[in-house]
Amino acid sequence: MDGIVFDLKRYAVHDGPGIRTTVFFKGCPLDCPWCHNPESRAQAPELDVLAGRCIRCGECMLACPEHLAEPEQDGGLLEATCRHCFACAAACPTGARVVVGRTWSAAALMDEVEKDRPFFEESGGGVTFSGGEPLMQAEFLRECLRMSKARGLHTAVDTCGYAPSEALLKIIPHTDLFLYDLKLMDPARHEAVVGVSNAPILENVCLLHRAGAQIRIRVPLVPGMTDDAENLKAVAAFVREALGGAPAIDLLPYHAMAQAKYRRRGFEPASIAVPSTEAVARAVELLESAGGRVVVGG
Repeated sequence: MDGIVFDLKRYAVHDGPGIRTTVFFKGCPLDCPWCHNPESRAQAPELDVLAGRCIRCGECMLACPEHLAEPEQDGGLLEATCRHCFACAAACPTGARVVVGRTWSAAALMDEVEKDRPFFEESGGGVTFSGGEPLMQAEFLRECLRMSKARGLHTAVDTCGYAPSEALLKIIPHTDLFLYDLKLMDPARHEAVVGVSNAPILENVCLLHRAGAQIRIRVPLVPGMTDDAENLKAVAAFVREALGGAPAIDLLPYHAMAQAKYRRRGFEPASIAVPSTEAVARAVELLESAGGRVVVGG
């Protein structure tokens, strides 16, 4: 059972209880303009070019079988005839060309995660599967979760919820905690902003609630998109009415640290302001006034 992973983040403290190792799967069905991991969207491995490391030695040009590679050239600007063989990355002596996305077997991935077991045991942590959207690789995710539980690890799945209900049902027995995104409650706004309907997302979180799964709701606070009073109050009302008020709400203020990733892919990031301290406090007040239990930052 193989899957494609683009990063492992060790010592994570905002992706569930305790100190965790977060595994980032490639592939996502949403197109959120504030996405912090644009390299996660495509499911296949991609080339990333870190121009600041390039010494213009020309090794990439010599290695490329199509003679397309050029020093400092953005991976996102490669010609359509690129084979994606990544020979240029293998030949680069400085790490200026990086392959984003690696194929792992479930067993090898879990062996790597388990190296952090002492931190999990000391802190009450575990492994979190994130992305992208891990349910885009549903069978691989299920196998990783099954192996994690067999090894006695606490498991969490960070999901946008846009997935077949059958896929969610299969992983419930192996998942200790779901970190579940709710972005926009109005169906038309949701589809206009992130490109898909929120109907299956809302149906799936209710399915998890009925199944007795442990859930934490995550709300990205994005100025001009998700931070208006109507949306925040609707989130809190949904949690109260549809989910019995049980899940806590993690409020996740937008940050701009991913902008360089967008530029490496050949396009400008969306112009989004970082929310002020006052804006975050206002959002907390709005959610709590509508009955939510809020934690800033997860």
